[in-house]
Amino acid sequence: MGTLVDTMSWTDEELVARCVEGDTESFNALMQRWERPIYRLAYRLIGREDDARDVCQETFLRAFRGLKKFRSEAKFSSWLYRIAINLCRDWVRRERRTPVVAAPEGIDILDLAPADDTSESIQDLVERRELGGVVAKAMKALSKEQRTAVVLKEYHGFTFQEISNLLDCPVSTIKTRVYHGLSQLRGEFGRLGLSNPSVRVEAGLSQSRVNRLSVRES
Repeated sequence: MGTLVDTMSWTDEELVARCVEGDTESFNALMQRWERPIYRLAYRLIGREDDARDVCQETFLRAFRGLKKFRSEAKFSSWLYRIAINLCRDWVRRERRTPVVAAPEGIDILDLAPADDTSESIQDLVERRELGGVVAKAMKALSKEQRTAVVLKEYHGFTFQEISNLLDCPVSTIKTRVYHGLSQLRGEFGRLGLSNPSVRVEAGLSQSRVNRLSVRES
């Protein structure tokens, strides 16, 4: 059994294989690698920190239980994102928290809250959180389909084809959702007073990028 430091150099597929064989440290390494992207995905789709944290935790619990059914021809990260997206859809449909069960024995559920940069000034921290609130308001104006497509494309770097595979939806439909979603965000940002093109929105989507409204394949 390798240490957490050792396992971080292994591929997702190697870690999954070892976990299926009973090495729980390998699953901890997978969590260490993917917890923050999954939390951020859930937060951007739901807009509530506590519920996003619950969804993130439940995603890993379901992944752990379903590892033996995981098909190795698919990417582990895509499979994990699909679980998280489905949980977010369930939350939106029910508009209440998804109950979270206890973690399996031997698995440490890591702190899922986003880490603050200790070098960040108090003023910068306040401004960033205020900006995050404006972005959350703008994102809520989108339909859940548009929001999911925009988040996956602009924040998480998925290609249109990858999003199409994740959501079981034609590429042309995904492109339309991203285009109209970004166009609507631009209008919302202007209405909410977020018009400075140099301001970066959250951790990846800039006002200038929204203005560009690019829907080309990458």
